[in-house]
Amino acid sequence: MVKLVPEMSLNQPAVDCFPYSRMLALLVEVMTDLIKHGCERIEQTIKASGSRLCSYAERVAFLMDRSKNPDNSPQPPTPTDNINLGPSANPNAKPTDFDFLKVIGKGSFGKVLLAKRKSDGMSYAVKVLQKKSILKKKEQTHIMAERNVLLKNVKHPFLVGLHYSFQTSEKLYFVLDYVNGGELFFHLQRERCFREPRARFYAAEVASAVGYLHSLNIIYRDLKPENILLDCQGHIVLTDFGLCKEGMEPEETTSTFCGTPEYLAPEVLRKQPYDRTVDWWCLGAVLYEMLFGLPPFYSRDVSQMYDNILHQPLQIQGTKTMAACDILQGLLHKDQKRRLGAKMDFLEIKNHVFFSPINWDDLYHKRITPPFNPNVSGPADLRHFDPEFTQEAVSNSITRTPDLAASCSSASDAFLGFSYAPTDEDFQVFK
Repeated sequence: MVKLVPEMSLNQPAVDCFPYSRMLALLVEVMTDLIKHGCERIEQTIKASGSRLCSYAERVAFLMDRSKNPDNSPQPPTPTDNINLGPSANPNAKPTDFDFLKVIGKGSFGKVLLAKRKSDGMSYAVKVLQKKSILKKKEQTHIMAERNVLLKNVKHPFLVGLHYSFQTSEKLYFVLDYVNGGELFFHLQRERCFREPRARFYAAEVASAVGYLHSLNIIYRDLKPENILLDCQGHIVLTDFGLCKEGMEPEETTSTFCGTPEYLAPEVLRKQPYDRTVDWWCLGAVLYEMLFGLPPFYSRDVSQMYDNILHQPLQIQGTKTMAACDILQGLLHKDQKRRLGAKMDFLEIKNHVFFSPINWDDLYHKRITPPFNPNVSGPADLRHFDPEFTQEAVSNSITRTPDLAASCSSASDAFLGFSYAPTDEDFQVFK
């Protein structure tokens, strides 16, 4: 009120300064301003909820919530809608094929569970999603996009692989690689930062994965330590493809405001058209965090952090090599047209002097020994997962759901064709 009426004394009661008619008019003005700007402020709050101001559990839940991505928002589904998510049905798969052992992740649509397949004892991470929640938030198109990306990942060693998927009348099931070396975020929290050779190794494997996605005309858009896992040997595995944008040719742009505050590129914050170079900005932010312990423009005040990203110069402190400083300056260039990777994409990244110690062919074929071994004793070793998840009881409803045949006559026909099973040869290449 003082901002709107600066001549008002802070010590005067409002009723002494205004007749009731003026107070009513002022109230209408305030409410009009709130309605006018409310959507934008709510959007900023939602985007900021993924920041480090939230708890670990809140961040994981936010990451798995696909409602933050408005790309290609579909119309509300009708009972006859049919979203075909794949050519190869696997009608024989069902929840009772698995023993669901532990919850290892949670989100607004469902959970991720460690599961052991009864037929052979193999361990998988099974992502179980509630159809009603997906349909209510109109997210079936994004589930399809995530699954489409997963189907292409079987050809790359640093992307999580989809073994197969199936559905019941109420739920969708992604059967994924089980990776229990922990999130990069977990290890950064514990160690604060990494030495340059270790950071270079992780950055190289991440760049290889992102470069592969770009070769498929896919922008990842949500690169951060929480989405980078370590396998049992210490190699990285990129996961969570819900914000990916498909069909992005080299010169094509999009303008959806999405991502996580600490890692948003300036052009995204300005709501300007952006291209695949947003992923290289994020790589720079992750590399910076690995070397220094915090994202490059970090502030607990999200508005201040946005201002830092847009206007403040990059601060590089300490005794880092010239190569490290140079690649950070290149990846975190505020002008996307001058950013490292803007001309030749992944080729520019891999040819930078910072990566000169890396033999990229050896890296791709996992012939380089990782600088850190998670030392997991086996699939049941859950010490790199958040106890808040692993201590939760597994719901009986996970396996009590009706079988696939029941789904064909329900409103869940929106997911008809979701079931998929790749050939065994696909997973013998790198897995």
